[in-house]
Amino acid sequence: MPESFRTRLTRIAYTWLFPAYRGTGGRITYVADDWREVRVEVPLGRRTKNYVGTIFGGSMYGAVDPIYMVMLIKALGPGYVVWDRSAAIRFRKPGRSTLHARFTLDDAELDAIRAALADATSTERTYTIQLVDAAGVVHAEVEKLIHIRKRRND
Repeated sequence: MPESFRTRLTRIAYTWLFPAYRGTGGRITYVADDWREVRVEVPLGRRTKNYVGTIFGGSMYGAVDPIYMVMLIKALGPGYVVWDRSAAIRFRKPGRSTLHARFTLDDAELDAIRAALADATSTERTYTIQLVDAAGVVHAEVEKLIHIRKRRND
């Protein structure tokens, strides 16, 4: 799905104006109009380079940290509360070039969340994100546990 003018503005604002994200050195490069796909890159540069000359692990994690939570908030709508619950990162190879991550949500995943919440007060979903180089080699994997519940009418 193409990026809309609205999601393009959101992407630019999030990447360049939101201080917590800007500090990661990562860049959001694409946001689908329906928020079902987001792409991120983490370049090797002055802001992301660690002591030994590879991409700092904190930059890798920080660039992917909020994405699934925001995607679920947008895709599920205002009737749901979405929070990050936990995360783990596994470094496979040092990042010596720009790394890329692609996040996707499909109808089956959103239907599964809604179905789980029909019988329970909350659900938790696990998502795995791979940071890969241009050749598709995995340099890091991040596992995110996301907590979702229906919004209470307080």
